[in-house]
Amino acid sequence: MGAGYDDRDGFIWMDGKLVPWRDANVHVLTHAMHYASSVFEGERAYGGKIFKSREHSERLRRSAEMIDFEIPWTVDQIEAAKAEVLAKNDLKDAYVRAVAWRGAGEDMGVASARNPVRLAIATWEWGAYYGDAKMQGAKLDISKWKRPSPETIPSHAKAAGLYMICTMSKHAAEAKGCSDALMMDYRGYVAEATGANIFFVKDGEVHTPLPDCFLNGITRQTVIEMLKERNIPVHERHIMPEELEGFQQCWLTGTAAEVTPVGQIGDYSFEVGALAREIAEGYERLVRA
Repeated sequence: MGAGYDDRDGFIWMDGKLVPWRDANVHVLTHAMHYASSVFEGERAYGGKIFKSREHSERLRRSAEMIDFEIPWTVDQIEAAKAEVLAKNDLKDAYVRAVAWRGAGEDMGVASARNPVRLAIATWEWGAYYGDAKMQGAKLDISKWKRPSPETIPSHAKAAGLYMICTMSKHAAEAKGCSDALMMDYRGYVAEATGANIFFVKDGEVHTPLPDCFLNGITRQTVIEMLKERNIPVHERHIMPEELEGFQQCWLTGTAAEVTPVGQIGDYSFEVGALAREIAEGYERLVRA
C-alpha cells in the first residue's frame, strides 16, 4: 500500500458499485466539501464479521436524517455493500468507513436540495488507534474547545461538521506529546475525548458523562452492558472537571479506540488498574466471539 489514503491498492464501494481505490474521487464542488453536509460511521470487522454492523448502518441513516437528507440505500443494502467490499479486498480484521454526503449538482450554495446524495464504503487494515497506550495508558490534554449545545447543532448525529473542533483539539494535544484531548461541554461538564467516550472509576463504581449533548457511542453502550452484567454500579451523570482528582481509573471507548486505559489527563494521573484491564480484555473477547 502507498503512504497516503488516496494511493492504495484495493476497491471502494461507491454509489452501488466497486471501483478501484485510486478512482474513488469526487468533484471539487461537492457540497459536503464546502458545507459539511456529510455523515459517516467507523466500524471494525473481527474475523470477517463487523461488530454490531447493523446498528452502525441504522445510525448512519439516522444521522443523515438529522442533518436533513435521506440516504437512497436501505439498511439491508448498506449491510450487503459492507460485506461486498470486505470480501473484494480480502480482509478479515479491518476498519470499515461508510460515508454519505451531498454531492455536486445543480446547487452550489448553502441550500443543496437538488444535489444527489452519495454513499461510499471503504475498508483497510488498522491497528490500535492509540498505539501502545492500551498497555501504558493514554495521555490526554484538556481542550480549550467545548462540545456545542443541542440547540446549536444536531449533536447526536455522527456528522462531519461536529468534528472540526475535534481535529483542532487533537492537533493541539499531539503538539504537547499527548494522544488525545478531553473536551468539556458547553456548560463546563466533562464530555468526551475527540473521538471516544470516557469512563472513570472511583471506589469500585463507574462514572461516565451523560450523553445529552454528544454522541452516545455504540462501544460506550456495549461497555455499560458489560459492566452491568458484572454487577458493577454505573452512574451516567454530569461530571465536573474538579472531580477528576478523585477518580482512580479511567478509560476511553470507541470503535477505533476499542477500550483504551488512560494514565493521565492534564495534571491528573490514573492507575491502569484491574477493572480497566478487565473491561478491555472482555471487550476483545466479545467482539471476536
